[in-house]
Amino acid sequence: MSTEGASARYIDLDAWDSLDILKALWEGQLAAVAAVGPALSALAAAAEAAEAGLRREGRLVYVGAGTSGRIGVQDGAELPPTFDWPEDRLGFAVAGGHGALLQAVEDAEDSTADGAAWIAGAGIGPQDVVVGLSASGTTPFTVSALRCARARGAVTIGIANNPGTPVLQQCDHPVLVPTGEEAVAGSTRLKAGTAQKVVLNLLSTLIMIRLGRVYRGRMVAMRATNRKLRARGVAMVAELAACDPEAAARALAEAEGDIKLAVLIGTGATRERAERLLARHEGSLRRALGADREDLRPAEPAR
Repeated sequence: MSTEGASARYIDLDAWDSLDILKALWEGQLAAVAAVGPALSALAAAAEAAEAGLRREGRLVYVGAGTSGRIGVQDGAELPPTFDWPEDRLGFAVAGGHGALLQAVEDAEDSTADGAAWIAGAGIGPQDVVVGLSASGTTPFTVSALRCARARGAVTIGIANNPGTPVLQQCDHPVLVPTGEEAVAGSTRLKAGTAQKVVLNLLSTLIMIRLGRVYRGRMVAMRATNRKLRARGVAMVAELAACDPEAAARALAEAEGDIKLAVLIGTGATRERAERLLARHEGSLRRALGADREDLRPAEPAR
């Protein structure tokens, strides 16, 4: 596996001065980001496949061990505050359990039984989306979880940094990001980890956009849980509804902090009508606004 190889270029890395070491590590990070480019088509297909089940109350589950498991949790944990993704529709299958997020759990990643047991115990099914991450592409816990989830009809996405590996073979949507040898041999928290984080940033954000949780580049489904975010919410409503900040604040109060509802209220809809419009258009503010404007257009005179 290339991710486990030792590069001749870095054989004397520990003898270099600090700036040269940092330059080499930085170059590796740039290469990791560049390695994601060829995988964009695969990511687009994976997000489109995930959309249908997630619209039907499916769950988004991240599976991984060690660094990969922690990167999955980092990405998923951001979805509720940023996109109002429900916590009960978010899952983390981490080898060794949640305690492994802070310290290594020996041999946990080697358990095929634990990976399959987590998927079965969670009742994973056809509406769910399971994302498995493994730098090597061979982690038994992750491979087993993906295999079990796929057998149960879930949409499965495998992300690995080595080609032709089981993680890519035991899923519906393989995403290969070949980052190669690390500056510190086998330390996949470097290039491989960066590439995985970039992939998850792109994948989860695209899924949320497709689910109508972004409008005109704004986080219209975010949770305003502090002063800064509440001010951001007022500014968004004022801009998107073309109203003054005072009217935007009133609309947000009437909508109980729901930005999409508040935008529709700010354009003149009642709360009840705003709720109906969003429900009819599967939460898409763009389509709800379009329908509202169409309904308000004056009828053409009879000829």
